Amino acid sequence: MKKGKNNFQVFQSLSDLHRVLGLPKPLHPMISFTDIKDIKILPEELGNTYILNFYKISYKSTLCGQAKYGQHYYDFGEGGLVYTAPNQVFELNHQPSTGFLLLIHPDFLLSYPLANKIKQFGFFGYATNEALHVSDREKETIFSIFKIIDEELRSRIDDFSQDVIISQIELLLNYSNRYYKRQFITRKVVNNDLLQKLEEILDDYFNNNKTLTQGIPTVQSLAEQLNISSSYLSDLLRSLIGQSAQHYIHSKLIEKAKEKLSTTNFTVSEIAYELGFEHAQSFSKLFKTKTNLSPLEFRQSFN
Repeated sequence: MKKGKNNFQVFQSLSDLHRVLGLPKPLHPMISFTDIKDIKILPEELGNTYILNFYKISYKSTLCGQAKYGQHYYDFGEGGLVYTAPNQVFELNHQPSTGFLLLIHPDFLLSYPLANKIKQFGFFGYATNEALHVSDREKETIFSIFKIIDEELRSRIDDFSQDVIISQIELLLNYSNRYYKRQFITRKVVNNDLLQKLEEILDDYFNNNKTLTQGIPTVQSLAEQLNISSSYLSDLLRSLIGQSAQHYIHSKLIEKAKEKLSTTNFTVSEIAYELGFEHAQSFSKLFKTKTNLSPLEFRQSFN
């Protein structure tokens, strides 16, 4: 454990973290599985701001209390699974809870394909309020994988232990991916509300010429206005409309460009400037990529 920038506590060793959490030494130096009720945090050693150099997968039956992950605070009344990548900043008011905590050092995955594949699971970039809420049946599946990992760690370590544990971690992530896709569907009302709000934000952006002063809206800026992470926003849109957030922004931008080209006498350069482009060539290139026509060709099709 060491102090990082801004006096964050940085945990690079599982042993150091276990000690501060009041837990016995981990059974393996690079992976640990813990029952959350066994954690007895030493408040004098663990401040409210810290960084973990591990992949963290936690299930809490009640995610209560106020937590900060990234730039936002959230309050929770129900449980779920939360996934975080290494080197993220955490702030937490320590509240009693129940559940399980799986910590994986990135080095544990080295020489396995999962070392690269794990970076493709977008939910490691989701914010804490985008937890995976599982059904009772799904929870049984997740818990059965947790149990195998726990039993393997408690058994005698041999030449096959790491292979078995790695395969279980990958299985856990694949199931999690499936359950998140299901969650996008079952929470359709909430997600449709987000989509409607996103439409309103972009309409306000383009209709009131905010692009003149703020430039082209970014995925990050839109996600912040929706109070969700950019990763979650892109995955949500892929699930609902088959487009990433970036493609969705470009689609709305092209719609506005078509409107200006067909109803005004502004030059292509003037339209590009109004839409937030620094260079008309960049606008023309994007327009042709999306429509197979140059802006001038599109305008001429109306005459």
